[in-house]
Amino acid sequence: MRVLILLICVFTFLGNPPNTHAQDKPFEMLDVFDLQYASDPQIRPQGDWIVYRRMGFDILEDRSIGNLWMIHTDGSGHQKMTSREVAEYSPRWSPAGDRLAFVSRTDEGAEIYMYWLESGRYARITQLPGSPSALSWSPDGQQLAFTMNVPADAPVLAKLPKKPKNAKWAGAPRITDRLYHEADGRGYIAPGFNHVFVIPAAGGAARQVSSGDWSHRGPLSWSPDGAMIYLTSNRSEDWEYDFRNSEVYALEVATGQMEALTDSQGPDNGPVVSPDGQYVAYRGYTDRRQAHQVTELRLMKADGSDKKVLTPSLDRNVSGLTWDSKSRGIYFTYDDKGNSKIGYVSLSGKVSKLADNLGGTSIGRPYGGGSFSLSTDGTLVYTFTRPEFPADIAVVKQGAKDARRITQLNKGLLDQRKLGKVEEIWYTSTVDGRDVQGWIVYPPDYDPSKKYPFLVENHGGPISNYGDRFTAEIQLYAASGYIVFYPNPRGSTSYGEEFANLLYNNYPGDDYQDVMDGVDACITKGIAHEDQLFVTGGSAGGIMTAWIIGKNDRFEAAVVAKPVVNWISKTLVADNYFGYANSRYPGQPWENFEGYWNFSPLSLVGNVETPTMVMVGMNDLRTPPSEAKQLYHALKLRKVPTVLVEIPGASHGIANRPSNLISKVAHTLAWLDKYRTKGEE
Repeated sequence: MRVLILLICVFTFLGNPPNTHAQDKPFEMLDVFDLQYASDPQIRPQGDWIVYRRMGFDILEDRSIGNLWMIHTDGSGHQKMTSREVAEYSPRWSPAGDRLAFVSRTDEGAEIYMYWLESGRYARITQLPGSPSALSWSPDGQQLAFTMNVPADAPVLAKLPKKPKNAKWAGAPRITDRLYHEADGRGYIAPGFNHVFVIPAAGGAARQVSSGDWSHRGPLSWSPDGAMIYLTSNRSEDWEYDFRNSEVYALEVATGQMEALTDSQGPDNGPVVSPDGQYVAYRGYTDRRQAHQVTELRLMKADGSDKKVLTPSLDRNVSGLTWDSKSRGIYFTYDDKGNSKIGYVSLSGKVSKLADNLGGTSIGRPYGGGSFSLSTDGTLVYTFTRPEFPADIAVVKQGAKDARRITQLNKGLLDQRKLGKVEEIWYTSTVDGRDVQGWIVYPPDYDPSKKYPFLVENHGGPISNYGDRFTAEIQLYAASGYIVFYPNPRGSTSYGEEFANLLYNNYPGDDYQDVMDGVDACITKGIAHEDQLFVTGGSAGGIMTAWIIGKNDRFEAAVVAKPVVNWISKTLVADNYFGYANSRYPGQPWENFEGYWNFSPLSLVGNVETPTMVMVGMNDLRTPPSEAKQLYHALKLRKVPTVLVEIPGASHGIANRPSNLISKVAHTLAWLDKYRTKGEE
């Protein structure tokens, strides 16, 4: 009944009828394959049609799939855009709204396609050697700009003798001399640089505009006269080691000449030119080598002069910059107290909030995300989520007070499922009296007179946040009878720079106490019980979980997923090995061995008595399997009940494949259930 009341409130606000269908049973593991969500909505300049990417999961291929769909802003005319059944993404309307460029997979890679609105026909217009990204139309609709990787030669150190005919020698060695040479989920990064290309909108040969041994990134923003493209690059002499730095550049389309418009020490990126061509809005911060620094919305004239920060008092990261049609201000997204929002700032610096509950594109756990777009008449379309459903499409007309949800992609599934009620909780940290936010998810048909096992789910990052968003994993835990608590301790984003930066040179640190204070607050409320406490988390959440069980033995069992347990070994093995010194910990590991070790959960392993499952993807390059094995081996040597679960083929994002998400949850529950007191609920 509580879920139904909440759904009625949400649907009423969005102008949709309440859910009156029977909800028969709790959310189940195989339901993951039936989930769908909307992403990357793009509204036609005229404000009538929306194209978005409709995401789902293929149970036979065990992968996510995404095709482009169209819908009127009034919710009518919902239809698939093409007959293609391969991946389609990055739809972008022409300035006149008569065509739509998009990218789609082919047998050879990815290509740019064009869709003509009037005829409903589409065709491939490129034959590229690589995959295009950051599509952008020229103002006259005659050209498309995009970025694409241009391969470079790998280093050669030795000349090997020619092998005899038909000889079966070992493959040639892979040689690298680059600082950044591999990435989690991607593996080895072949040598090359991202460059800007332009191509006629009618198709034809692509022309490379940028040059040099530097990478150039989108978004790409054209000047109104089509002469310049504004972009982001790090073209400093020491760009490999000065990796946090980038500047906004103006690229002359005709000649390829580039001019740097910014010069601050730090990442200036994401330039967007105003429709009148006078200004460039962009994102950035001055790098002070902290754990977290708020990304500001910055403004300058198109020639790079008169720079200023438009959002000095917002104290939240901004993204998704979009100008209004009259060049009077900029729309943007930001997270505030675990909720993703759309804001607007005028050129005078006045900030206002336009919409809440952006997101729903992270299916597994309740992280932020989502996007929006804007028509010339001021109609706003965005991905909308609540804890009861993943991202749908919502529309806000110019001058309207409320948003209208125009899709219900999961209605057929979720009308038949009971979901756990999500409740916000605030409590006080005993460290310094700060207010800390968290959420509690109750099992379906929760009875407050009964006693339930209580599971703490720690988020990753640690510089990130959980919020009141849909989460398949946590709903599955709740469906199995667990009350789930997920907090945003210090270090979490959406509470300001100072709060997130409390982990600087202190991680894990007082965030541990914030989590435990949340547990104690729930015990005081009668929600949790001292003899039925459990804890889990992945990545930074795995670090926190390992730290917790090294600090106390209050939990009946723990699941530590893809952790870092030894900062010395992790830092020098992981794909991001170069990014820790002087922002997470002082100096390099060999310069500060004791400091790195003292923040390593492995240093506490002698205290651990909690039965612990350790889980990791076998292809994880971010928190390598060797980290999980160190914890598992240490616990085995100490004869603490433990088991190691290795997910074949999985990178750091274990749950990227739906079957792995299910496997992760199933193994977590199997382990926790071994130590759960039955018959008390």
